[in-house]
Amino acid sequence: MQQETGSMERYQTIRHTFAPVWNEQSKILILGTFPSVKSRENQFYYGHPQNRFWKLLASIYCEPVPETIDAKKELVLKHHLAVWDVIGQCDIVGSSDSSIRNVVANDLAGLLEKSSIRTILANGAKAYSLYEKHQLPKTGIAAQKLPSTSPANAAWSMERLKEAWSAALKK
Repeated sequence: MQQETGSMERYQTIRHTFAPVWNEQSKILILGTFPSVKSRENQFYYGHPQNRFWKLLASIYCEPVPETIDAKKELVLKHHLAVWDVIGQCDIVGSSDSSIRNVVANDLAGLLEKSSIRTILANGAKAYSLYEKHQLPKTGIAAQKLPSTSPANAAWSMERLKEAWSAALKK
């Protein structure tokens, strides 16, 4: 299904195609909105080279910046984290979170039932608002909104991001 948006880009209905990263020791779930075009191409989270997510986690935990998918998974799991997205399918134009519509939510409640996760962190305002609308009624766990690691969030320096994220991750 594709429709004109008034510009050259079109809405596409896209399904999330890669699994959440978690294990039985995961205690904190970090949620994005939906994979960007680059992440969809790479088949893994935060795949845009300018996204600061992996550099930020590495800095907080004094680890080398992971370069491979396996190294990224290892970093997440070593620190009892989990990574997933609020949305399992939606209509979207490119990577634009503001264009997201016709949301089909991922089964976060099902993941929470199988895990030790009790803290949910939203990577940015859009992830937070989508979580509040589509997930909170099912999970009953309030999420904490953190500043986005996206390069579009240029107002937040790496130092400010590290301060905000460190406080949330080291609870």
